[in-house]
Amino acid sequence: MTEHATQRRIRKLSTPRAAALAGVLFAVLFGTALVMIKTALPEGGQPGSQWIDGASGKLRVAAVLMPFAGIAFLWFIGVVRDGLGKYEDKFFSTVFFGSGLLFLAMMFASSAVGAGLVALRATKEDSAATGDVAVFGEHVLIALSNTYALRMAGVFMFSLATIWLKTRLMPTWLIAVTYVASVAILVASDFSIWVTIVFPVWVLLVSLLALVRAGVIDLRHDDDRDDNNDVTPRAGPRPGRS
Repeated sequence: MTEHATQRRIRKLSTPRAAALAGVLFAVLFGTALVMIKTALPEGGQPGSQWIDGASGKLRVAAVLMPFAGIAFLWFIGVVRDGLGKYEDKFFSTVFFGSGLLFLAMMFASSAVGAGLVALRATKEDSAATGDVAVFGEHVLIALSNTYALRMAGVFMFSLATIWLKTRLMPTWLIAVTYVASVAILVASDFSIWVTIVFPVWVLLVSLLALVRAGVIDLRHDDDRDDNNDVTPRAGPRPGRS
């Protein structure tokens, strides 16, 4: 029997409560890749030679982890937008969404350059041209990751903190932490690679809070939950909570 269109049940898509786990996954993968890159590169080396002389095993693993971290970050953006719901502001959301995508694109580009530098050592060519390519590749990687990608991460955090401040969708302490962390990334990202760890730690914090608000992580006893129903079924918190 043919089913008529009017008899079909149309279902509205809803974000799974555990979708915020994508942010946790991004924080773990991205943070691990950053630590492996930092520990693999020898200190005090000449520009370009660090990637040629560094621990190739760690660098290859970091290059493999980065794409999966990027996929998880894309899911994290979706979870955050779902949490905003009807309170989403077009202006700030455009800045928030655009900066997140730009961060993701430049993270992929810098990872590809790093993978190319690691593959360069497999050619086993000790020539001036190889050294020049390595120097150029390292400067491109640093510019993409520190100067541009991390700046976009800072804008991503700053715009999201502004949205939270205007809608009160997140606690005040998290908004303050986000502002401080975004300014630190915008100002100090060129001075130390360890500043980049701030971003995955912040994503982990936001994701854990979203999981708590969605009821995936239950910090209350059953009796307390019955008395104080403060958890919403969505990944984002209710407005007006602080």
